[in-house]
Amino acid sequence: MDLPIGWLEPVVRVQTLSDTGSPVIPDRYIKPLVQRPSFNTQSYSQNIPIIDLYELTNGSATAQKAVMDQISIACREWGFFQVLNHGISDELVDGAREVWKEFFHQPMEVKQDYANTPNTYEGYGSRLGIQKGAILDWNDYFFLYYLPSKLKDHNKWPSQPPFLRDVIEEYSKEIVRLGKDLLRIFSINLGLQEYYLQGAFGGDDIGACLRVNFYPKCPQPDLTLGLSSHSDPGGMTFLLPDENVSGLQVRKGNEWVTVKPARHAIIVNIGDQIQVLTNGNYKSVEHRVIVNPDKERVSLAYFFNPKSDVLIKPATELVTSTKPALYQPMTYGEYRRFIRTEGLQGKSQLESLKSP
Repeated sequence: MDLPIGWLEPVVRVQTLSDTGSPVIPDRYIKPLVQRPSFNTQSYSQNIPIIDLYELTNGSATAQKAVMDQISIACREWGFFQVLNHGISDELVDGAREVWKEFFHQPMEVKQDYANTPNTYEGYGSRLGIQKGAILDWNDYFFLYYLPSKLKDHNKWPSQPPFLRDVIEEYSKEIVRLGKDLLRIFSINLGLQEYYLQGAFGGDDIGACLRVNFYPKCPQPDLTLGLSSHSDPGGMTFLLPDENVSGLQVRKGNEWVTVKPARHAIIVNIGDQIQVLTNGNYKSVEHRVIVNPDKERVSLAYFFNPKSDVLIKPATELVTSTKPALYQPMTYGEYRRFIRTEGLQGKSQLESLKSP
């Protein structure tokens, strides 16, 4: 199915809805009862693992192994973890977040110059999926490409604030560096060749793209979600959260755990493609975003993905007689098309890949 070059119905900016001050949200944003968020205290009593990477480059072999073991456990049991001492300066972390806060508070006509389409999603958007009448999420966003280089176009990145492009270029380089480092650690932890996963992603010819999420204040946060429950379709995601307002919830068993961001941490989560490549040893986990009645939120989700035309399948070394290949081969490009067409649908796309 070819994606349309334009949206099939008018796009409404959630920020505009929030700014009206209406005490109720439009019906288009009201989730079915079973999908509505819970605000029970238990969801705030846990947190995803927090891992300090300092010893990986500065510690003894024993200390390095201890950190790698923490990463392995987090990938198998949570699919999510926060990293500290990741090599990205505090100033750059804060600067990357701040330039996007400034962008979303530019006049609407400035943002509309970057309005996106469902064909590439590149630019300023307010929905995912193309179905008419779909229930929508309470967010606006900006989506841009960094890799492969042929897709990167600084002219499609916001020109306001004026230093945004330089800051995001520098931040992007650091995220790609961190992504390659973690792929190497994952490979070693799984007993694979050190650069196996990097090769499976397409070597240096990988994909990297950024979605900046803006969650305006919502008068009825118990009825909607900032982002519906889903697992990330790509390889790995690096989330720079809003440190002042919690919103990300991660599924752990039958509970939703509200993530409490550590200062200057980057949140890492496993995507569907790594779950396939590791034959289910590493888990891509459902997560969602709740919204706040009094505070807006901004977060940066950097997607580190395989090359779009590389066939993704379980690593031969991780397929055994007792654990056969769990997933059928598919390119990431084919897989991604489902999300862009249908929107966020839990883990239904990954489940559809399971071998008969």
